[in-house]
Amino acid sequence: MPTERITFAGHAGDTLAARLDMPEGPHLATAIFAHCFTCSKDIPAARRIAARLANMGIAVLRFDFTGLGHSGGEFANTHFSSNVADLIAAANYLETREMAPSLMIGHSLGGAAVLRAATQIASSRAVVTLGAPSDPAHVVHQFDDHRNAIIKNGQAMVSLGGRPFEIKKAFLEDISDQNLRACIANLKQALLVLHAPRDNTVSITNAAQIFEAAKHPKSFVTLDDADHLITNPQDANYAAEVIASWVGRYLELTPPAPPPGAPEGIVRVSEANSEGFLQDVNAGPLHHALADEPLAYGGSNRGMTPYGFLSAGLGACTSMTIRMYSRRKNWPLDHVWVDVSHDKIHAADAVAPAGQKVDQFRRVIHLEGALTQEQRARLLEISDRCPVHRTLEQSSEVVTLLA
Repeated sequence: MPTERITFAGHAGDTLAARLDMPEGPHLATAIFAHCFTCSKDIPAARRIAARLANMGIAVLRFDFTGLGHSGGEFANTHFSSNVADLIAAANYLETREMAPSLMIGHSLGGAAVLRAATQIASSRAVVTLGAPSDPAHVVHQFDDHRNAIIKNGQAMVSLGGRPFEIKKAFLEDISDQNLRACIANLKQALLVLHAPRDNTVSITNAAQIFEAAKHPKSFVTLDDADHLITNPQDANYAAEVIASWVGRYLELTPPAPPPGAPEGIVRVSEANSEGFLQDVNAGPLHHALADEPLAYGGSNRGMTPYGFLSAGLGACTSMTIRMYSRRKNWPLDHVWVDVSHDKIHAADAVAPAGQKVDQFRRVIHLEGALTQEQRARLLEISDRCPVHRTLEQSSEVVTLLA
């Protein structure tokens, strides 16, 4: 996934730092990711979600709001409305590059901000919130002890996530004036609400209120035992999977047709978790799977093993070959399925050089329908014409290059 470091002007003219995660293949759509209150564009959840969407052809712009991360400006002079204005500035920047955003994603207060901003971004078609408050003023609870001092003195230093931030009275006034539920009720975009029942920072009742206020089309998915920042890689990967699957219903993500005679394309396999063996397997922007190893071998058992994928390819090709032949012959084949298992066997049990082991794929083919014995026998013969079968039986050349 190529990542471009860019800057653009924020709502007050300050330089905002951003990353634009681009697809390797066709660019089918663009998303904006808004981070949580006092966070940054580089939190793990944002990186993982952006990577998954980029794999399916969606470019993702994630940026630091004014005064945060690597962006310019003073945080003390910002508020909820300025965050919304920064989002609109990000959308305007993307439009100058002919990449107008069709998907808006927001985490925590960033989720509330995208709900507000989406009504002012004409190109947006879908909105996703993660752990978002139904009322932006919810964040004030994080520094309730300083509220009186802020009102009395006009400002105060508060500790948020172990870091000092200056909060001004204008922030309290701006955020208390927001009527987000009325905005949600007028939302024209499709909405996906993601929230964890055990979120101790923003209660899941906020998700229910957002969902209730919105009109259809809308969807609500829980993130089980995820924390508010979605720090667990498995939770972030799950959220990314849900978003990737859901958004395909509302955005046009059909890749352009390949030219005649072009190869099938590239299957990209990338680590989903460097601590184990979980892998993201992407065949173009629309097809995704997980590869892994069993728990006994240090994996998390969340996907098929590499040999499982080989067995799946053989089984699928066998079934397709049988169906194609029976369809051409107009034979009464009602249903076909293939059970495939893989093992290593000694050379004494197969034709192979002495002392070596070979791979054995065992296929059990099931045919249903009013077929004659001759037809069944013929279909069994035809199964050996499966291209994957022939590839496995013959010598294959694997050419390996270092990128």
